[in-house]
Amino acid sequence: MKSGTLQLQLQLHLSIMFLLKTWRQTAFGVYGYLNFTKAGFLDHSKKFKPEEIETQIPGKNCIVTGANSGIGYAAAQGLAQRGATVYLVCRNKERGEAALSEIQTRTGNQNVYLEICDLSSVTEIKSLASRLSKKNVPVHVLVNNAGLLEQNRVTTSEGYELNFAVNVLGTYTMTELMVPLLEKASPDARVITVSSGGMYASPLTKDLQYSESNFNGVEQYARNKRVQVALTEKWAEKYKNKGIGFYSMHPGWAETPGVAKSLPSFSKALSGKLRTSEEGADTVIWLALQPKEKLVSGALYFDRAEAPKHLTFAATSGSHALIDSIVDSLHSMASPFVN
Repeated sequence: MKSGTLQLQLQLHLSIMFLLKTWRQTAFGVYGYLNFTKAGFLDHSKKFKPEEIETQIPGKNCIVTGANSGIGYAAAQGLAQRGATVYLVCRNKERGEAALSEIQTRTGNQNVYLEICDLSSVTEIKSLASRLSKKNVPVHVLVNNAGLLEQNRVTTSEGYELNFAVNVLGTYTMTELMVPLLEKASPDARVITVSSGGMYASPLTKDLQYSESNFNGVEQYARNKRVQVALTEKWAEKYKNKGIGFYSMHPGWAETPGVAKSLPSFSKALSGKLRTSEEGADTVIWLALQPKEKLVSGALYFDRAEAPKHLTFAATSGSHALIDSIVDSLHSMASPFVN
C-alpha cells in the first residue's frame, strides 16, 4: 500500500512538473512573440526619449565582452560613438581586429582597444584582469555580453560544460575580478549583463552543468541566463556600498550571427520579424548613459524600462533562494583567482 501511494505521488509530481514546464514554454512563446520581436521594439520605442541616449561620455572607460559581432559589436560601437574609451574583449584575434578597425573607422574614435580572451577559461580571464589592472584605469562600464548556445555537450580544458563556462562561470569571474577597477569609477560604475528572454522558461537550479544524460543546449542556455539575472540581484546586494550599480537586461529576439548559428530553425521561422543587433543593443547603451539615480540596482531591464523577472504562474521566483549556494559553487570553481 505504501509503495503504491509513493508511486502515485511520484506520478502526480512528474505530471505537475511536466505541465509547469509546458506552461512556462507556452507563456514564454506567446509573451516573446508579442514583445521580443522587431514589432515589439517599434511599439515600445514610441515611449523612448531620444535625449536619453544622446549623452556623450568622453573619458569614461567601457569594457564589452564578445564585442566582435552582434549585440556586443553594436553596443561597443554605440559607446565609442559617444566618446567613450572602449575595450573590446574577443576570443578570436582576427575577428577582433576586424571589429576594432571597423569601429574606429565608423566612429572616428581611436580610443578603442582589443583584448584577446577566451571567456570559457577562468585562467584566461585571470590573465585579462591582470593586464587591465596594470593599466590601473577606472572601469565605468562593464558589459557582460559574451554568450554561447552550444547544442551538444562540450567540456572545456578546465573540465566545465561549455555553455556554463562562458555564460555563468565566465560572467561571474570577469565581474568579480573587475570590482577593484569598478570601485575606482565609483559612484558612477556599473555592470550590465546581457541575459535572454529565454530565462523566463527556466527556474534557477543547482545543476549548473546539466548533469542529465539527455543534454539539451537550449534548456541549458535558458538556465544559464536565469543564473545571470539572479547573480545581478546578488551583486547589487553584496556591493551596494561600493558605488557600483548592477543591471541585467535582455535584448529581445535579435537577428545576430550567434542566433543564426545556434538556432537556425528559429532564425528562419522568424525571418524579417527579428530585431537588428542595434535594436537589441539599445537598452545596453541606454543603461550605460542614464544617471544612476534613475536606475534600480539588481533590476532586469528591457526596452529602456524595468521588466518583470518572472512570468505569471511560472513558479520560478522561489527558485532564486538557491543563489547563495550557487555563488558558493562558482566561488570555489573560480578560486584561487577570486577573493
